[in-house]
Amino acid sequence: MEEFLFHVVSRSADRVKGKLLAMGSLMNEINLKDFYIPNYILSIGSEGESVSHLPVCPVIAFINSKSGGQLGGELLIRYRALLNKSQVFDLGESRPDKVLHQLYRNLGMLKDNGDLLAAHIEKNLRLIVAGGDGTASWLLGVVSDMKLPHPPSIATVPLGTGNNLHFSFGWGKKNPGTDSQSVESFLSQVRSAREMKIDSWHILMRMRSPKEGSSDSIAALELPHCLHAFHQDNWHVFRGGFWNYFSIGMDAQVSYAFHSERKLHPENFKNQLTNQKAYLKIACKQGWFVSPLCHPTSRNIANLVTVKIMKREGIWEDLVIPSSIRSIICLNLPSFSGGLDPWGDPSKNKLRHRDLTPPYVDDGLIEIVGFRNAWHGLVLLAPNGHGTRLGQGRRQKGFSWSFIKVQLTMLL
Repeated sequence: MEEFLFHVVSRSADRVKGKLLAMGSLMNEINLKDFYIPNYILSIGSEGESVSHLPVCPVIAFINSKSGGQLGGELLIRYRALLNKSQVFDLGESRPDKVLHQLYRNLGMLKDNGDLLAAHIEKNLRLIVAGGDGTASWLLGVVSDMKLPHPPSIATVPLGTGNNLHFSFGWGKKNPGTDSQSVESFLSQVRSAREMKIDSWHILMRMRSPKEGSSDSIAALELPHCLHAFHQDNWHVFRGGFWNYFSIGMDAQVSYAFHSERKLHPENFKNQLTNQKAYLKIACKQGWFVSPLCHPTSRNIANLVTVKIMKREGIWEDLVIPSSIRSIICLNLPSFSGGLDPWGDPSKNKLRHRDLTPPYVDDGLIEIVGFRNAWHGLVLLAPNGHGTRLGQGRRQKGFSWSFIKVQLTMLL
């Protein structure tokens, strides 16, 4: 058997919240010069340009060309045709951290030399990221880690399978059009969008090292961009941030299988509908719909996990998990599995007796929901349907400490 320890920490919401843009109203007229950034800003040493039009909403666009089947590649071509191609980056070729660090170095140097356009662009810059939840989280993490005095806000183009981050901020969950009119319409909405904040959370997971074998084996794991691995004493340690949700149990198992299959056979994942069907097929194969028959009760979360939650400052309480629960999900957004809300809107009785509140993206709370199986998940399709509300983790005001501790014992 192996033991895993999780700590989830609220990163002080007042200091390091990410900033996203909520969809703006559609404006009929658009001037592409409003979004244009000249080459000399992007690359020091480039030939200077005479700029007669001050960009109202200068943007840097990051596009995951591998997302959305062929849509990512088509969007990349379209954005580069409409804007300066040097302000549009393919995430398969350029890492956003390197791009943004270089950009802000350039802006700082130009500002020091009295360049007023550089100062204007730094103040009004907005970022566009086209991809799924993982891609959007990647960019949020990069901007958050840079700790800029005035971090740029981010608009998201939904190119993934679920698109929960995008949906929560009004950008929809369906893959967009890639024609000029659709892209210009999106740019217009970015220009008029209002800024909103989102809580960011830090996760620390520790796994005991095997007594035999190399401790460097974790380096071979393919981790998401927001998660990093290293070795400490007798532990493998994984740490990183998240903005949407993380899960333990059968949902995580299905998600990992889906990700692995997509990596092996990308040609089978051409569009959003196909991906959703593939996800459902994997869930069926994993026994998520017939859990009581395919999985022994020893695999239920209550038998594998001890969860402690901090509801009041410095006081840890055991979280009660019903014996039938096979998956728990910790939500920062009121959106899961393509726009469904597992937490729902608690009744006045629940608000009063269980100290539960409706979910918001910037309330310093994270919701913990349990599911028995996929049939239980289907209740989310019904009006007022929700999962089993297990509790809410609460950020202590003025501090950045753990709200939840999970000890997970995997029976091998």
